[in-house]
Amino acid sequence: MRNTERRSWSIGDIGVRLFILALAAVLLMALQQTGRLEPIQSFITQVTSPAQLGATGATENATSFVDFVLEFRTLRQRNSELEQINSNLLVENFRLREVERENQQLREMLEFATTRPGLELRGAQIVARVIGQESNNFLDFIMLDLGSVHGIAVGMPVVTDQGLVGRISEVTNTTSKVLLITDISSSVNALLQSSRVNGVVRGSPAGDLVMDYIPQGALFSVGEIVLTSGLGGNFPKGIPLGQVVDIRQRDIDVFQQAVVQPTVDFGSLELVMVVTNFDPLEDLPDLFGPEEPPTPIDQPASVPLQDGTLQDGTLQEGDGESTPAGDESGSDQPVDEPAVDSPTEGAP
Repeated sequence: MRNTERRSWSIGDIGVRLFILALAAVLLMALQQTGRLEPIQSFITQVTSPAQLGATGATENATSFVDFVLEFRTLRQRNSELEQINSNLLVENFRLREVERENQQLREMLEFATTRPGLELRGAQIVARVIGQESNNFLDFIMLDLGSVHGIAVGMPVVTDQGLVGRISEVTNTTSKVLLITDISSSVNALLQSSRVNGVVRGSPAGDLVMDYIPQGALFSVGEIVLTSGLGGNFPKGIPLGQVVDIRQRDIDVFQQAVVQPTVDFGSLELVMVVTNFDPLEDLPDLFGPEEPPTPIDQPASVPLQDGTLQDGTLQEGDGESTPAGDESGSDQPVDEPAVDSPTEGAP
């Protein structure tokens, strides 16, 4: 019974509330139509607008933050992809530049080979560069990837399109060692291109070259090109060695010196050529040793013997034109008649 009354009361209460709300809505609509609610609306707007603006700003900030996080993640992924592409392009660019540099070196070497048909050349690649010290002497040499199985032998010259590098000093089956011309134990017969003065180019501890044994009276100037002279047959003639950068001259010295800057950049050697065969200059002395005295043109006089033959074993001519050795009087006495030493043969 009580539950039924409470339920009826609740339904009635709801109905009253709905009626009040409907009446209030009708009243508000009537007031809206007449314009009497504008002051109230303005007041409510002024009171609630800061909260609305704050809520709107917070919503926009939250949306912007979410968009920023998503965009940042996308940008990072895109940036990583671009960095990888850039790295690949750099590697490809370096590879192409290296290929272009190698092609340029090969073209220059080919031009060098075509301008010197008398040289038999074989290309080699440098596999190592070593600068060491042994017995208080600085050694400066490079290793090549060619050895005895490739026809390389000790003493063969090594060149580039820039000039002379050195000579083969040691050989294994697959590698060889090149003693550079800048080594202090290296010596090359050289020639000044303009003045045609001969000398010997040696290495120095400073890394440059020194041309020795230049006659004191020889006239040459800074800037002259120094070439191999070909004397001695160790190196081909006409290979550039360097350029004169300084002249050392003292009146008390028999010879003068020239400081030579090498034409080859030994710090950036990559490809070289080994001269496996060339036509050496013939009948030319080596500057390292004294020249042989010339053979006299006039043959020494032969002394006649008692049997009518000369001392050198040839028969004496019978025309009476030969003169015994030591006879400076130019006597017309025939040499085929021996002198008479017996005093009895001159009597009447």
